[in-house]
Amino acid sequence: MTNSADHGRVRASYDVVAEEYRERVGGELAFKAVDRGLLGVVVEAAAGGVVADLGCGPGHVTGWLAERGVKAVGVDLSPAMVELARRDHPEAEFREGDLLRLPASDGEFDAAVALYSVIHLEPAELSPAFAELRRVLRPSGTLLVSFHLGTEVRRMDEWWGHRVDVDFHFLELETVAGLLAEAGFTVDARLERGPYPEEAQTHRGYLLARRG
Repeated sequence: MTNSADHGRVRASYDVVAEEYRERVGGELAFKAVDRGLLGVVVEAAAGGVVADLGCGPGHVTGWLAERGVKAVGVDLSPAMVELARRDHPEAEFREGDLLRLPASDGEFDAAVALYSVIHLEPAELSPAFAELRRVLRPSGTLLVSFHLGTEVRRMDEWWGHRVDVDFHFLELETVAGLLAEAGFTVDARLERGPYPEEAQTHRGYLLARRG
């Protein structure tokens, strides 16, 4: 992924919007009761172990996890996002990295979350990414994945007044569940919800899975 021109577009786009993203999105868990509940399941499953937040952005979810007694490690493609996360959440660890080549050893994490990060992968990259997620999880480790539901691809060239070049791939719940199963995960729970008033008006999908 780090050698891909498309992923370079994603990295550069998030670098450009990093500060404003933090201001606008950094407090989102305050109104996302479903997300907090599912993240609580992940924390309980990790049992005080190490939880990865893959595609962590400015680190607000990573920080939330760390506050609940796990060792939290955030990973993001954007150096600007990682810089903000390290500044704002010194209680957690942050690394620059990529979903197709994670900066982590085999079985390093007891659990992982990937909240709206797989949406920037091309369809053919989902299976390799899920194989990489499986690699870094311990056996029976828990994985939470979330994404926008649908089949469209939204390309953005302007975001909050900034010039960007990034694609958002909407995904179908059963398609992602099938790819996770092929990668060696057991999907334990599927959930769909409508949008909260404070967020982008898209329907959301969540999958809670365990590494085989």
